[in-house]
Amino acid sequence: MQVKEIELKGHIIDSFILPKVFDTIMDMGGDFDVTEFTIGKKKTEPSYARILIKTDTRELLDDIIGELIKVGATIPEVEEAELAAAPKDATLPDNFYSTTNHPTFVRINSSWAPVARHEMDLVIVVDKDAKKAKSVPISEVKSGDLVVVGKKGIRIEPPERPRGYSVFEFMSSNVSSEKPTESLIEEIAREIVAVKKRGEKVLVVGGPAIVHTGAHTSLARMIKNEVVDVLFAGNALAVHDIESALYGTSLGINTATGRPAEGGHRHHLYAINEVNKAGSIQALVQSGKLTQGVMYEATKKEIPYVLAGSIRDDGPLPEVITDVIQAQREMRKRLDGVELVLMICTLLHSIAVGNLLASNIKTIFVDINPATVTKLADRGTAQALGVITDAGSFLPLLEQKINELS
Repeated sequence: MQVKEIELKGHIIDSFILPKVFDTIMDMGGDFDVTEFTIGKKKTEPSYARILIKTDTRELLDDIIGELIKVGATIPEVEEAELAAAPKDATLPDNFYSTTNHPTFVRINSSWAPVARHEMDLVIVVDKDAKKAKSVPISEVKSGDLVVVGKKGIRIEPPERPRGYSVFEFMSSNVSSEKPTESLIEEIAREIVAVKKRGEKVLVVGGPAIVHTGAHTSLARMIKNEVVDVLFAGNALAVHDIESALYGTSLGINTATGRPAEGGHRHHLYAINEVNKAGSIQALVQSGKLTQGVMYEATKKEIPYVLAGSIRDDGPLPEVITDVIQAQREMRKRLDGVELVLMICTLLHSIAVGNLLASNIKTIFVDINPATVTKLADRGTAQALGVITDAGSFLPLLEQKINELS
């Protein structure tokens, strides 16, 4: 029989950490004894548990311990993190540790060092002399980098359920189209106002449906009024926003009447051509030809935006980054100070950005399709709050509520 003891500390009951630990042990074929259990009797008091894990093989025990560390378990006996050198650029030593998006610490030179950046599916590179550690994508690992391997000397702090009421309840990504949308949007607006008052940033990840539904006018005003600080999108949102500004159409449909415009199917290509003639979106704004819309306001306010390309893009516009790894790097650069993210009607971009976010960044995903919202949580962004509605209803009401609360 192989045995090892783990500890759990914090609000482990109402944050569902304790039952998750029990389920993980049993589902993986192990057994356990609770050797110590103290329950916090007040909201501010943490609970504590010591649990003895028992398995038939050392391999199974290591596998179970690895999974339990991810949900917040720690090993009582302090062990140094194991390190191995990367054999060459973009190549990792065997048995490397893959990160979660929770705050993480590694044991280096007899002390716990916080890991800079909390992002899922990265590796931890350690500078032993400086007692520092950081999360790094595989593509950016250099030959000789000291990479954390195995499961020793790692501590994770998953988010706990808030002590008071919050619309962002821990693991609140369960999705229902029957949630009271207006009151939910008011709570989101209240949180955005609070974020802005704290001097932190709001990021919008937007899809072209924002333009198709006419909600781009609200988003443009939110950028103008300095509610939105960073914008991530693809080629399509920018193209159709500029098409709407220049020709009053989106995908050839008149946004005022909802009817097809004569020759409107060419308008998005005309819009791309106008930007290409000017040389850039910024140049088109400076020329005086582009005078409204999301990209106009983003340019005038000089807020950072990243337009990431895809294989289906027309054009694309000059600012669109067609190298997806470079686009990912640019997105990471723009996440500093972001406390709240609005993902609106764009599944692939939302999943991509969700993969870059720490678990303590408040995330709202808006889509008309419940399955789409659920998929984001299934891909690892468990902190996402799902709102089932269309952009045309969500953004104008959100703008109104923010204005009322500001």
